[in-house]
Amino acid sequence: MIRLAIAEDHQSLIDGIQLLLEYEDNITIVGTANDGEALLDIVEKKSPNVILTDIRMPKLDGIEATKQIKKKHPKIKILAFSMFDQTQAIEQMLAAGASGYILKNSALSEVLNAIVSVHQGNTYFDANINTNSLNSEASTKKKGLLTKRQIEILQLIAQGKTSREIAEELFIGITTVDTHRKNMVRILGLQGKGELMRYAIEKKYKF
Repeated sequence: MIRLAIAEDHQSLIDGIQLLLEYEDNITIVGTANDGEALLDIVEKKSPNVILTDIRMPKLDGIEATKQIKKKHPKIKILAFSMFDQTQAIEQMLAAGASGYILKNSALSEVLNAIVSVHQGNTYFDANINTNSLNSEASTKKKGLLTKRQIEILQLIAQGKTSREIAEELFIGITTVDTHRKNMVRILGLQGKGELMRYAIEKKYKF
């Protein structure tokens, strides 16, 4: 079960997300906040396992709130939710410990996908974000955020296996494999499936 907390200084946006998630059986919104300090209070009282947070908020911004939350509760997954797609803002949230970054002009369905993805241990970047522009430190951090399952898939990709073969070997769905492929391409700042295989071989994931 996803226990979600939302921090956003525009209440109308919170209301929209709540309407979106109202009928999602696997998601419960345990609290909402309009500033960073209120978010910290929700974390202590409601124990969310995923947080959707704006970056620019009153009292305490999303970057500092993320740092404090991850220091005390490292298992909580944090998803940045912002109207800013500047490289610096993305890098700061990644450095603070965020597992993903999504833009406010995204479809609400993508917001849902992002929440589910980070809860599963993946990283998630908005499709409109150019991850290639992130600096090497941020890129290194992203590579470090690959899950055990993603590394398993990379090992099999390096062996030349197809998505169907990988799905059969790991007893998961083909769609799940393809989703992991897509996320890894984003996380690693690659251009496509061909580069993903090349990366896997170069990094010796096949061993």
